[in-house]
Amino acid sequence: MKTLNNSIRLIQTGFKRFIRWYKSLYQHTPWYKKVLALFTTFIVLVTAYVFAVYFNLFWLFGKSPSIHKIMNPEISEASEIYTADSVLIGKYFSENRSPVKYEEVAPVFFTTLIDTEDERFYSHHGIDFQGVLAAIKDMAKGNGRGASTITQQLVKNMFRIRTQYSTGLLGKIPGVKIIIMKSKEWIDAVGLEFLYSKKDILTMYVNTVDFGSNAYGIKTAAKTYFNTTPDKLKVEECAVLVGLLKATTYYNPKLNYDNSIKRRNVVLSNLRAHDHLSEQDYQKLCKLPINLNFKVENVYEGKSLYFRDYLRTYIKNELNLDADVYSDGLKIYTTLNSKMQDYAENAVNKQMRIIQQRFNSHWGNVNPWQDENHIEIAHFIEDIAMRLPVYKYLENKYHGNKDSIDYYLNKPHEVTLFSYDGPVKQIMSTMDSIRYMVKFMHTGFVAIEPDTRHVKAWVGDIDFDSWKYDKVTAMRQSGSTFKLFVYTAAMNKGLTPCDEREDSYIGIKVFDKNKNKEVLWAPHNANGYFTGRNMSLRAAFAQSINSIAVKLGQEVGIPSIIETAHKMGVNSPLDNTPSLALGSSDVSLLEMVNGYSTVVADGKYQNPLLVLKIIDRNGKVIYDVKNSPSPKQAIPYRSAFLMQEMLKAGMKEPGATSMALWSYVREFDRTTDFGGKTGTSNNHSDAWYIGVTPGLVGGAWVGGEYRCIHFRTGALGQGSRTALPIWGYFIQDVLKDNTLKDKYQLKFKKPLEQIDYDCYNCPLYQPQAEEDSLILDSIEYFVDINGDTITRHIMKPQAPAEDTPPAEEEATGHNTQQTTL
Repeated sequence: MKTLNNSIRLIQTGFKRFIRWYKSLYQHTPWYKKVLALFTTFIVLVTAYVFAVYFNLFWLFGKSPSIHKIMNPEISEASEIYTADSVLIGKYFSENRSPVKYEEVAPVFFTTLIDTEDERFYSHHGIDFQGVLAAIKDMAKGNGRGASTITQQLVKNMFRIRTQYSTGLLGKIPGVKIIIMKSKEWIDAVGLEFLYSKKDILTMYVNTVDFGSNAYGIKTAAKTYFNTTPDKLKVEECAVLVGLLKATTYYNPKLNYDNSIKRRNVVLSNLRAHDHLSEQDYQKLCKLPINLNFKVENVYEGKSLYFRDYLRTYIKNELNLDADVYSDGLKIYTTLNSKMQDYAENAVNKQMRIIQQRFNSHWGNVNPWQDENHIEIAHFIEDIAMRLPVYKYLENKYHGNKDSIDYYLNKPHEVTLFSYDGPVKQIMSTMDSIRYMVKFMHTGFVAIEPDTRHVKAWVGDIDFDSWKYDKVTAMRQSGSTFKLFVYTAAMNKGLTPCDEREDSYIGIKVFDKNKNKEVLWAPHNANGYFTGRNMSLRAAFAQSINSIAVKLGQEVGIPSIIETAHKMGVNSPLDNTPSLALGSSDVSLLEMVNGYSTVVADGKYQNPLLVLKIIDRNGKVIYDVKNSPSPKQAIPYRSAFLMQEMLKAGMKEPGATSMALWSYVREFDRTTDFGGKTGTSNNHSDAWYIGVTPGLVGGAWVGGEYRCIHFRTGALGQGSRTALPIWGYFIQDVLKDNTLKDKYQLKFKKPLEQIDYDCYNCPLYQPQAEEDSLILDSIEYFVDINGDTITRHIMKPQAPAEDTPPAEEEATGHNTQQTTL
């Protein structure tokens, strides 16, 4: 402050001395010389002032936009997101603006704009001195009015001089700040007029101006207010939009209709005054109502919302582009296919409606948040409430007073809730709304082309507005879908699908972190029985026999399985524990589908690809998927081919867990190969299905938002009952589509290497009448390859060996959780 006062005194003293010197200099000079000298001095002072302001002399005026910025203006533009088939699915923006060319705007809009905002636009060079004098005159009479030209308004819109640039030390003097800001606008306006044509200035103006309602630029404004394009705007619509520029809220036709009508008619009178509108047309247009087709566009509109939300992070972290998707006006062409995305969303909606009905009927009036002993979890809803923003707000407002907080949390009010028939409004307390919402079952689905790794469909959950957490990237127990990596590791060690192992009891000593001691872990098959028979690895995989998967895990080594999974596409950390063979570690659906894609792609690994190309605002391609790293051989071709056969066995072996898929794809049996694997965690919290064809790999997960919310029986919660139909509906629609079927109706290739046919084409496993170890993944009935029901017989439980621990000792704690299909 002291420095500022000293500067002011210094300026005042210098100015007074200059005036005295100047008077003494021309004291005895003829009048015409004084006039000439005065004029010259004025020009010099103005030039010096302009120089001082522009270059911020002695930091007195603050910075101004550089010449480079004026010559290369960059405005915040929305980035547009397209599918691979060029369908616009959404935008990223901080200011919703999509630029247009001069020729793409109706000429009447420019006429309306000039007649109202700057009638001498074509005759001035950035500053309308006649308008300035008129404004000063009106101000003297007490009638304030603006005198900014369109060019000056453009400077304010583009460079934000009044908000993004300081006014230096002099700006702290009362009344001086506005003079400095106005000076900068005048200087930059003259610069724009010197560098650009009137046509260019008008184009830049209509692309930058704010029309209110989050509509920046004429293209977005025309869409927001009238659901049209700039070239199709009518005269009366142009008048409404131009009228908005004076005050975007006060004259907003949605918020203040009467004000907007009056302002529109004023704009129309300007057109009439400049002979751009006849008296008859003027009278006629003034009587018309404003026919709004109003809709404010926000970032979370359009399709594929979960995918678009993940895409932002992907562009930043995976592509390493130095670009801002919110302001750089990019055109992002993704790998999604618009039809396949629609099919995926339809499949999810169709199946999840059914699952929710089952879930509601299954639990009835009983609260589903229960622990492993089927006891309702105390304070479950209260704990959720405490994590909500509304709780934090009430806590601060009432200084942590619990009675006040509880009162408002339990006070009924209008809330908007999710339903499959659309959002519903109800009178309900916050606590009751939580109870309502947590009972919904959730899902994730993603489909990938294995050879290209292009993501073709992505559904992150049932409703983005209600649940932002993307289940495609969420971490959940994979259950028996993880067995793919167990068996692949076995193939890597030289085993084959026709090698046999015994389905029998196995107990392994493991360290229980919760009990802090060594315990015996003895996993069961899903039905609790062991057959005691040898069966091929192909049948064991297809029928998801837990005992054989665990034995293979011990045979090849858990570290080897972890290494194989990581090479194939699972990036999440995996626990080095025997239960990993049954999928006890948390992984994401995206990782699992990509891991399965490595098998279908003959053992070649590549990261999932979400973007084909990105084009900047100047039309330059700044990213092209063609330049992405080539796939690398993650597992031997032999292993990949044998695992393809194992996955196909899921559709062939009696009692195989993928048999239910035939009801969706039977008609494509001759043209397309199918395979897949189910997965269900041991308490039915997580249900999975990953289906494969030579051209597509898709995976679905189904479960509760919280792991304690799930079906109580495998008959209802198994992957084949909940997740498999999503893949079934999806692939059925894809293969029926005439524009897609030629690409995706494919058969697996014959082996490219010399692989013994007998090592993978073993006889189907035939269950004996006295045994039943095949009730796996809680399947209620079985069908054979032709879809016919198989008659089953239940055998008595096999007695465990004498050293088998009691049942309560077989269950282990952390990192050794038993999983089933």
